[in-house]
Amino acid sequence: MANGKHPYRSTARTRRGALTEFGSRTDIGCVRDHNEDSLVVAPPLFAVADGMGGHAAGEVASEIATTVLANQAPKTPDAEALGRAVETANLEIIAAAEDGRGRAGMGTTCTAAILEGERLIVAQVGDSRAYLLHQGKLQQLTRDHSLVAMMVEAGQLTPEEARVHPRRSVITRALGTDPSVQPDLYEIDVQTGDRLLLCSDGLSGMVPDADIESIMNRTADPQRCASQLVNEAIAAGGNDNVTVVVADVSGHREAKRRKIALKTKLTIALIVVLLVGIFAGAGFAANAFVHNSAYLAEDNGTVAIYQGLPEPFLMFSYSELVENTDVPVDKLSPGVANRIREGLRVDNVEAARALVQDYRDQLDPEKQQTPINADATPTGESQDDESSQKEAEQESSSNGSSHLGPTGGNAVSPEDVARSGE
Repeated sequence: MANGKHPYRSTARTRRGALTEFGSRTDIGCVRDHNEDSLVVAPPLFAVADGMGGHAAGEVASEIATTVLANQAPKTPDAEALGRAVETANLEIIAAAEDGRGRAGMGTTCTAAILEGERLIVAQVGDSRAYLLHQGKLQQLTRDHSLVAMMVEAGQLTPEEARVHPRRSVITRALGTDPSVQPDLYEIDVQTGDRLLLCSDGLSGMVPDADIESIMNRTADPQRCASQLVNEAIAAGGNDNVTVVVADVSGHREAKRRKIALKTKLTIALIVVLLVGIFAGAGFAANAFVHNSAYLAEDNGTVAIYQGLPEPFLMFSYSELVENTDVPVDKLSPGVANRIREGLRVDNVEAARALVQDYRDQLDPEKQQTPINADATPTGESQDDESSQKEAEQESSSNGSSHLGPTGGNAVSPEDVARSGE
């Protein structure tokens, strides 16, 4: 709420935390020496009040109206509650005139709106207007409480004649003039993409509705749109203070955006959890592999058993000496020795110990087999043949009938030869 120049703002945070795009501007115009207009831009509440009563009176009345609205307007689209807030503002202005905070006869118009989702509530007293741009077409939502408006309704004036009528500033209903004044209430279903316009008669009395419609259609940014409308009124003469509020209807777009954002966050969180799980599982497996592996390496000239790996594996590096053995590396075959010096990987510590034991067995003279000479007679067979030969000689000596021949067999007697001849 403000008198005078309103600071640039294109977005504001509502009482419920949603973002609603809007723009606003108020200007003294080209003729008046002070600004009697006030406004509220506190989404979902928007309001315009055009004070009357002269210097230090009209601005007091409009300021009281906007202050009461800002404090007492409902936080959701409730027409009856918004109407009661306007009635309270009326009584407060009357009381201010009586207690010296203002002047007798001061008053103000008031057009207040609550826009939330696709629901619009308007409470209006006086000739400050509410418009809705729907599908590119501008329509006036409120009915002016003014003399010329009554004359137009009665067919005594055309809208064009009313715009330049000398009594066009005479209003028939205002806050601060009657304790029983009642606002007109409007409940309207709007659509995403619609645009709400609240303005004092400093705009509607200077710029035709067709031009307002054109500016609102071609100016996408609500703040630029509000500024452009005020500039148009000033260019047309600026005979009065000009106050404009433009608010875009986001409808359920914000809820959809939040839903999509939440879904995106949940998806990202799920992906992160899955990735963390995958990496954690891979890390656990890699760590288990590294810690369960073993290798042989040289330590002070002998074979040593290590748990882990001789080189890093997937960012994991682990090596711990398990046992120094008595197997000298230089006694092993050159190929095996070189592999051990570079780090000979095995499945586990048990496999490493088994391999070391094989090396011991290979180096143990007692466990090495004697080479076999292909020309020599096996020891067992030689002993058996010598024993058999001795037994045969003893048998021949005892009976005198046989002896070993040159071939080592039994000799044949002459009698046997003769019998064979026969």
